[in-house]
Amino acid sequence: MTIPPANPSLREAFRFWLKLGLVSFGGPAGQIAIMHQELVEKRRWISEQRFLHALNYCMLLPGPEAQQLATYIGWLMHRTLGGIIAGVLFVLPSLFILIALSWIYLVFGSVPLVAGLFYGIKPAVTAIVLQAAHRIGSRALKNWWLWTIAAAAFIAIFVLNTPFPLIVALAALTGYAGGRIAPDKFRAGGGHGKAVKHYGAALIDDHTPTPAHARFSWPRLLQIGIAGLLLWSLPMAMLVLMFGWQHTYTQMAWFFTKAALLTFGGAYAVLPYVYQGAVAGFGWLSAGQMIDGLALGETTPGPLIMVVAFVGFVGGYSQHLLGADAPFMAGALAATLVTWFTFLPSFLFILAGGPLVESTHGDLKFTAPLTAITAAVVGVIVNLALFFGYHVLWPQGFTGSFEWPTAIIAIAAAVALIRYKRSVMQVIAACALSGLAINVFL
Repeated sequence: MTIPPANPSLREAFRFWLKLGLVSFGGPAGQIAIMHQELVEKRRWISEQRFLHALNYCMLLPGPEAQQLATYIGWLMHRTLGGIIAGVLFVLPSLFILIALSWIYLVFGSVPLVAGLFYGIKPAVTAIVLQAAHRIGSRALKNWWLWTIAAAAFIAIFVLNTPFPLIVALAALTGYAGGRIAPDKFRAGGGHGKAVKHYGAALIDDHTPTPAHARFSWPRLLQIGIAGLLLWSLPMAMLVLMFGWQHTYTQMAWFFTKAALLTFGGAYAVLPYVYQGAVAGFGWLSAGQMIDGLALGETTPGPLIMVVAFVGFVGGYSQHLLGADAPFMAGALAATLVTWFTFLPSFLFILAGGPLVESTHGDLKFTAPLTAITAAVVGVIVNLALFFGYHVLWPQGFTGSFEWPTAIIAIAAAVALIRYKRSVMQVIAACALSGLAINVFL
């Protein structure tokens, strides 16, 4: 295949990105695999080398890397509009699905059938988070420097209850210093492999010149920056004027703006921060509901960080933010708001910062702090797994009874995920059926 495919129209690209948004199950790894199969192998819209280059760039940024990768490729092919279409359609189906599932969960969650399913899903979530720590740790913790950073991060959040943003900042400073003292210990590992395959001539091939719109220019950076500032500040100003700064909607918008800038290492890294704020700080939902929300996020297409839509819906619905007669609308509006403020920075990072940051890719001054942050994230995720395990195995606290059936489910789920490499969807389905059977027969 020496002839590249025809340039797809924006309408054809729209149909593909919509399809991707509907079938993108399996978390970041599964979503990236789907995009690789469709865009590199089948359609040949982009070459393997350019795909990996884009992926490595997105891995350097805070935010959901799979959604950013879709935005990047859409932007590379069809300019700013193409990037917006790809990024929005990656998220939008998941938002609608999660709003519907969140409503079903709140209205019918106490029904024995639903309660039984969630009885099995909760220990599965604990195992999934543990697997995330294992997966990221096996890739990131390559030497004792990084192991030390991970251990320090765990102690900071588990023992000292240190805020997650402070842990990220200290890890970044440690990485910057470490990159100067021991540069070989803080080089990015290139965890996506170095072997580059070739599937035939691609539309955006290895040596295809960078299009004009993807080259860095100060006027374009300023233009996108101003547009992004307006897209953030105008909705925020409307919320302040309509509801006041202390209102839940306004606080959700501000809180998830900060969360969006802290998602180095993926959704599992930011979940402790969301828990600290949404559960322990603001009380928008309970710890048990947070676990259930993560389970729903695992079983729907789109980025896992879409669990924030569940957090927003539960908070808006439960607090009757639009009055006692409109709980669904209150929850749906909250879910939409938190989704907007969570994902807006990701679009700006790609559309405005892409050409600038790509030119610095591989520069140790930029990669060493991110390597240290990834190591710290491992310790934070281990803490999250322990937190979930405590609430699942001792739902009434250590003074209450130990839930041995859920312990068995959690161990079996961990073995299936880590030892036998079963998919998240398979494990959740099996655990849900196990929970239902236990509720029926015990």
